[in-house]
Amino acid sequence: MKKQQGFTLIELMIVVAVIGLLSAIAIPKYQEFAKKGAIASGVSSLSGLKTNIEEYIVSNGSFPSSLTDAGAVSSGIGSFAFIGTSGAKFTFSSGAASGAIVAMHMTNSGWNCKYGTGPLAKDYNVAGCIYAAAPETP
Repeated sequence: MKKQQGFTLIELMIVVAVIGLLSAIAIPKYQEFAKKGAIASGVSSLSGLKTNIEEYIVSNGSFPSSLTDAGAVSSGIGSFAFIGTSGAKFTFSSGAASGAIVAMHMTNSGWNCKYGTGPLAKDYNVAGCIYAAAPETP
């Protein structure tokens, strides 16, 4: 008599259960990392704009009147806007952080960075940026 080879139904069910357990843990963690990465991307984009704003102020003595004057480059994941005459914000239009805002405000002691609204949580802790329910306010 020939011996059959293969997996039993119980062994296959155990493998499926292990894969299900691992994915239940991994998928939320991945989404969390994607959102934190999006915040970092917004902070990085604003840092470049911040430098352009400072250069414009030094050259012209005033805050830029348009995003073109500040050298804002369009992004596929969001858009830039000014916050009055003291800051700028980046609003995400797609990706993991769609609807979220990262804002930088100019103060006498430097720039303050805030992020919030939309799907962003206060426990993401992006270096140099703090969570605020209303990031657009100085």
